[in-house]
Amino acid sequence: MKARWLAVVGIGEDGELTARARALIDGAEALVGGARHLDMIPDDGRPRLTWPRPLSGLVPHIAEFRGRPVCVLATGDPMFFGVGVTLARHFAIEEMEIVPSPSAFSLAAARMGWPLADAETLTLHGRPPALIVPFILPGARLLVLTDGSGTPAEVARLLVERGYGGSALAVLEHMGGEQERRLTGRADSWSRDDVAPFHTLAVECVAGPGAVVLPRLAGLPDETFASDGNVTRREVRAATLAALAPLPGQRLWDVGAGCGSVAVEWMRAHAGNRAVAVERKPDRAALIARNAIALGAPRLEIVQGEAPAALAALDPPDAVFVGGGAAVPGLLDRCWAALPASGRLVANAVTLEGETALARFRAERGGALCRISVSRAEPVGSFTGWRPAMTVTQYAAVKA
Repeated sequence: MKARWLAVVGIGEDGELTARARALIDGAEALVGGARHLDMIPDDGRPRLTWPRPLSGLVPHIAEFRGRPVCVLATGDPMFFGVGVTLARHFAIEEMEIVPSPSAFSLAAARMGWPLADAETLTLHGRPPALIVPFILPGARLLVLTDGSGTPAEVARLLVERGYGGSALAVLEHMGGEQERRLTGRADSWSRDDVAPFHTLAVECVAGPGAVVLPRLAGLPDETFASDGNVTRREVRAATLAALAPLPGQRLWDVGAGCGSVAVEWMRAHAGNRAVAVERKPDRAALIARNAIALGAPRLEIVQGEAPAALAALDPPDAVFVGGGAAVPGLLDRCWAALPASGRLVANAVTLEGETALARFRAERGGALCRISVSRAEPVGSFTGWRPAMTVTQYAAVKA
């Protein structure tokens, strides 16, 4: 069993430490943390390492101490959007001892009187504010770790743009310390600029008339997406995402992405999901970027290029959707080869050539084929009739 040499100690605003936390700090050969945390510990000549951005840049320096006691100082609960998460990706938990303090979310829920289990907990620290968009829904309560004094104004702007101007905002600063303060207001009249850089933002969403209501379930209305007409239709998109089966933290390749509707909905399904949209046309790539920002998936990676060549430099996927180009020689084989065990491949086709390619691929690899036909009621003169969309042939398989 590996010795526990790497300690991660959470510290609250008041600087109070448990006996175990104090022992780990006192026994360390080196201390690591932000300037605020290190200032709480008297300087006795031990090496001190200050976190850079990105935090992962200091990991090799910490690794040099392996086997000798090191203590990392963090804010609150290191495993709740904290530095402990980053360290646990690089060091075995058997090498670590983590001592948490109450998280900012726990303190904020207590201050607001909100059940923590019923609130959405998010972080915008080092992330685009647009990530909050999928969570703006009627009656939603959001607790948000922020990344600067301007974050409340950015969030207020997003709320107003989506018809939630009456939402209540509360900035919670220095919770648990002598300088604790709360600033409150409405999104549509928010004008405070005297906000501490590090704070927690509490948002109670209030939908006004005509507010945008877009659940995170698959199948957003077609008009939600900016497109040139090349969009996977709502009913087909819902069936496609059901076959792709988005799981938390997984990566999707959306090949022949069009306006990026499938990739965007994949990312909206869970905050940790990742996706790359591959599209050969520059005008459509621009539409993908626009949709990603507007619908809360600003970290969607966009690759402009022709598949399969454009896939060569991509990180491996957990699932692949081929929305266009199923008949391109070698494309389906290239996507299948990139998948790990239990990876999913879904491909749609509306042409005879694409359908033939899917049937041939199924004969070689297994999987399932289905045909999806959708008709919508539309005016026919003074009457109403059914107008069918092009029938979609869908292939879906899970790699053994």
